[in-house]
Amino acid sequence: MTKYDKLKLDNQMCFPIYACSRAVIRRYGPFLKELNLTYTQYITMTVFWEYGTVEMKTLCSKLRLDSGTLTPVLKSLEAKNYIERRRSDSDERMLVCSVTEEGMRLRDKAADVPEAVESCSPLTAEEASVLYKALYKIMDAEESGEEPAEEPQDGGNDRK
Repeated sequence: MTKYDKLKLDNQMCFPIYACSRAVIRRYGPFLKELNLTYTQYITMTVFWEYGTVEMKTLCSKLRLDSGTLTPVLKSLEAKNYIERRRSDSDERMLVCSVTEEGMRLRDKAADVPEAVESCSPLTAEEASVLYKALYKIMDAEESGEEPAEEPQDGGNDRK
């Protein structure tokens, strides 16, 4: 494979990941519309449902989003009365967010969303597990600053 062949869209790993991400998020659309949530609001609420109260720094880390992206999401969730934002008593620089009772009631309505979305997937449970592990391997390597793996001898394109 030449360096120019690698420029072809079908030979780029980023494209199927990007297109798949968009397709999966679209699958969430009808379910989240019923909850009056965007996808980003939904994943943010999943952290609150798990932890209850979260510092902004931790929330950014969990969601792999920066505070500039997350702030409008939090403001919107607060306007819907799903969360409360406040400054930490011990350090005013830290923003602490907590899920409200209304936000916890939303969890009951959202409980079936993951299974409903999974049922739309053409993957078997084993394929989904392999994909999940591979995607987290990429994300974790990026987070840790690891160097990319060496290029496979065959150019890495065994999709065809």
